[in-house]
Amino acid sequence: MKGLRMHSRVEVLMTYDLSAPADILLAVQAIPMADQQLFSDNLLVNGAEPMQPIIDPFDGSTRTWFIGEGRVTVDYVAEVLVERPRTALAGKSVGKRIDLPVETVPCLFPSRYCESDRLQQFVNDTFVGQGESDGDRVEIMVEWICEHLTYMPGISTATTTAVDTFLARRGVCRDYTHLLIAFARAAGIPARAVSVYAPGLDPQDFHAVVEVWLDGGWHLIDPARMAPEEYFIRIATGRDATDISFMSIFGTAMLVSQRVNAFALDRRPPEPESPGKHS
Repeated sequence: MKGLRMHSRVEVLMTYDLSAPADILLAVQAIPMADQQLFSDNLLVNGAEPMQPIIDPFDGSTRTWFIGEGRVTVDYVAEVLVERPRTALAGKSVGKRIDLPVETVPCLFPSRYCESDRLQQFVNDTFVGQGESDGDRVEIMVEWICEHLTYMPGISTATTTAVDTFLARRGVCRDYTHLLIAFARAAGIPARAVSVYAPGLDPQDFHAVVEVWLDGGWHLIDPARMAPEEYFIRIATGRDATDISFMSIFGTAMLVSQRVNAFALDRRPPEPESPGKHS
C-alpha cells in the first residue's frame, strides 16, 4: 500500500570543545530502509581522526566512532524520501510470542530507564483487558499519557526514568517515550525507543519516539504528539535512551553550539497536535 510521501532535508551542525582526547560514538545519520530512502547522506567531522563507521545488524543504523580533541565540529546533511502509510494501531496484535523475531525479545523486558516491572500492577489494573487488541491498548496508553502528563522542558534530567516520570507527571519527549515503552512492555508488547528527525517539530531538535511490534512489524508512535509520525526519519533504535543517544562521549566535553533542522522540500507537513495535556 502506497504511503504518504515527503522529500525532506536534514541539517545538523554541532560544535564541542574537548579539554583532552576522547573516544566519541556519533549517531546522527538517517537509516536507509524500506520506508525512508536516502537521496544523499554526507557526514563531515572536523577535529576528529580516524572515523570508523559501524552498522547495527538489526536496524541498519550507522554509528561512527572517532577520537575527538580540541574543537570538534559535526556537520551532517541528508535528503530523504519518506513514504509511509498512515495506519491505526487498533485491531493489531503481537501474535504468538514464541514466533517473535530475535530483535524484539529484549524489547519485552525492563531496561535502565524503562522499569516495566515496577509499573506492572498499575498496567494490569488500568490497561490490561481494555480494548479488543494489543494495538487498542497501546492507543489507550497514549491517551492516558497525554491526559495525565504535562510537557515541561527542564523538569527532568539524563537519569530520569519512566517511574520518575510516572510520579512527577511531567517531562519532555524522552520521558514520554520511556513511560509508553514501560507501559507496553508491562502488557507484554515489544516496544523500543527511536531517535528521529521530525519535520513539523517546533522547536527543531533530535526527537525521541516509540516503536511497538504489532502484526509482524514496527509501528512508530509519538506519545507526546509533537509531530506527525508519517514523516519521521529514523536515526537509531534501542531499548531506551541509553541506546539512541546522538553522541556518546567517553571523556569530558563542553557544548559550544547545536543546530538541528528537518524540513520538507516538496510538501508541507500537517500541523502537529499540541504536546500532551497540561493538567
